[in-house]
Amino acid sequence: MDTEHTSVEPEALDAYSRIVTGVASSLLPSVAALSVRTGRGAGAGSAVTFTDDGFLLTNAHVVAGATSGMAAFADGTESKFDVVGADPLSDLAVVRVQNSGAPAAPLGDADGLKIGQLVVAVGNPMGLAGSVTAGVVSGLGRSLPARDGRRVRIIDSVIQTDAALNPGNSGGALADSTGTVVGINTAVAGYGLGLAVPVNSTTRTIIGELTASGRVRRAWLGVAGIPAPLPPQLASRLGQKLGLRVVEVVPGSPAGTAGIYLGDMLISAGGQPLQTVQALQRLMLGPAIGQNLPITLLRKNALVDVVAVPAELN
Repeated sequence: MDTEHTSVEPEALDAYSRIVTGVASSLLPSVAALSVRTGRGAGAGSAVTFTDDGFLLTNAHVVAGATSGMAAFADGTESKFDVVGADPLSDLAVVRVQNSGAPAAPLGDADGLKIGQLVVAVGNPMGLAGSVTAGVVSGLGRSLPARDGRRVRIIDSVIQTDAALNPGNSGGALADSTGTVVGINTAVAGYGLGLAVPVNSTTRTIIGELTASGRVRRAWLGVAGIPAPLPPQLASRLGQKLGLRVVEVVPGSPAGTAGIYLGDMLISAGGQPLQTVQALQRLMLGPAIGQNLPITLLRKNALVDVVAVPAELN
C-alpha cells in the first residue's frame, strides 16, 4: 500500500476545502440576491457589494427594464435598491441599496489569471443563503457578443470556467483563491460551462462611469478594420504579427478627418498595438472623447503617423 500517496491526497483535499470555505466566508456577506419586476414580469439574479456606502455590481441583463427592486443578503437583511446605471454593451450594471451594511468585496484584476487556476463562484440565487461552487479557469480571451438596440459590441477577455452556475448566479462574484473578485458571472453557456465578465482596467473604467454618472460614454472613430498579417520584415522589427486593415471609413468621421483611408493598415493607437478589433475597442471609452489619439499606420509600405480626435458615440 502506498502510504505516502494516501497521506498526500487528504492533505490536498483539505487545502482545497480550506480555500473554498475561506472564500465563501469572506464573500457571502457581500453578495445579495436581487429581485426586480418590470412590465415583462419578475426577474432575479445576484449582485456584489463593492463599496462601503452600498454600491453593488451586477449584470445589466439582471436589471434590464427596471429602475429599482429588492436586495436580500445572506444574513437575512433586505433593502430596496435603485438602479444607478446599466451598460448592456458590457453586461454590467451598478445598483445602490438604501440601507448599507454589507462589507465591500475587493475587486482584483482578471488579466493576471491563468488557465487551470482555481476560482470560486459565489451567488445568492433567490436569497437562499448563498450559493458557492468551485472550479478552474478553463478558458481565457473568449469573446461574448452584447447588444444594445442596434449596437453590437464584443465583450472581450471573457473568463470561461467549469464552476457550476445557474441563472440565479448571474451578477454574482467569480473570485480567486484569495477571495478577490476577478469577474462577474454573466451566463450559463452550456452544461459544465460558465462565463464571467472580467474585472480589469477596461471594466473598472466602465464601473467608475456607471457609479459616477449612471451611464457609459463611448468614443467613436468611424473606422472598421479586420485583422491582417503585417509584412514579415515589419512584423519582425515591431514584434507584432498583425494589424487592422481598414475596410470602411465613415465620411466626415474622426478617422476620415485624420486622414485614414481604405486599405490602410492600422498598427498602433495611443502607443498600444492593434492586432484585434477588441484592442481598438478597448480604447474607445469616455476618457478618449475629444483627446488627441496618435495612430501609426502602414500605407504603401510606408509608416505614416496621424492624429485622430475621437468623438462621443450617440
